[in-house]
Amino acid sequence: MCRNLTPNDIQKVRKLKEIRKENNDIRWILSDYLNNNPCFITKKLIESVNQDGSLSEEMIYLGLIIGLYEFDIETNELDKKLANNYLRPAIKKLDKKSYTENPYYRNIHIPEVRLGDWELKYETYEPYEAFIYNDLIITGNFKEIPRIGFFNEKFRFPAVMENGHEWMAIKPNEIETMQPLINTIEGNIATFGLGLGYFTYMASIKENVHSIVVVEQNKDVIQLFKDYILPQFQYKEKVKIISADAFEYATKEMPNKNFDYVFVDLWHDESDGLELYCKMKKNEHLNSKTQFFYWIEDSLLSSLRWQIFDWVIENAHSYKDIVNYLSKPFLQKLITISTNCNFSTVILE
Repeated sequence: MCRNLTPNDIQKVRKLKEIRKENNDIRWILSDYLNNNPCFITKKLIESVNQDGSLSEEMIYLGLIIGLYEFDIETNELDKKLANNYLRPAIKKLDKKSYTENPYYRNIHIPEVRLGDWELKYETYEPYEAFIYNDLIITGNFKEIPRIGFFNEKFRFPAVMENGHEWMAIKPNEIETMQPLINTIEGNIATFGLGLGYFTYMASIKENVHSIVVVEQNKDVIQLFKDYILPQFQYKEKVKIISADAFEYATKEMPNKNFDYVFVDLWHDESDGLELYCKMKKNEHLNSKTQFFYWIEDSLLSSLRWQIFDWVIENAHSYKDIVNYLSKPFLQKLITISTNCNFSTVILE
């Protein structure tokens, strides 16, 4: 550990290490639940626990997960902390109507069709099935709270499948994570990644958005979109689809354009997104007047934060430096100025 730290700062660093462990513990538990037991909780199970109707479904849901993973919240301080500080704020019962009344859901109808290895179809969440519904909540001390949602009735959502595997879908997670950007954008927009055109549609119906250029490499995905989805857009004249590699377009074509905002969505989740995020972020300097947004950026930066955590703890000159180096603004800057992801060299400089 850094030798320059005061006894008080050393205690703060120990707290950060505790938080990292707690973050990892809760991530493992919820990842295990989502991957192996997402439908463990059912309507029948909820009703058997709540026969008198005195408890909220969220409280029952929390209690059932605590029981499934054998938390000892009476005598084990860590279990109590994970339950109260992580699981309790993580779990949320969602309102189906708030999503089905979304403009895309109301106005765009996805046919069930195939083209080569690709397929448009609807999939469902079963009642009480667990899923991630939004990006991480990250507190000032770097505590990370995943957001796990459920409906108490079946929820149907459109998806694009590749060889039978979900490639992209319009779920609450996509809707929630994109909404802040959709509220912000105006003028001329570019987006990397097409999917089912959710972001493109929501951008196109805004009066103050004049044009949307969509860069997508897969020609089958483009064809499905042009044949079955784009014709349903009220303002399809605002949309231009370009078949190109995202990074080639970003470096060779985009600097000659005048985009006000760019949205990058080239990954499935944080497990495959950090490298692509870093690669695109390094191109921002080519378009200094354009504001870039990245899908699930907080989750992507979380991966980077904990990659450099041990190095920062050992080499930072003060606790203030530690907090700075782990902050979102510094991590964003770090990516843009580093070469070959050699982040420690940049920090030393």
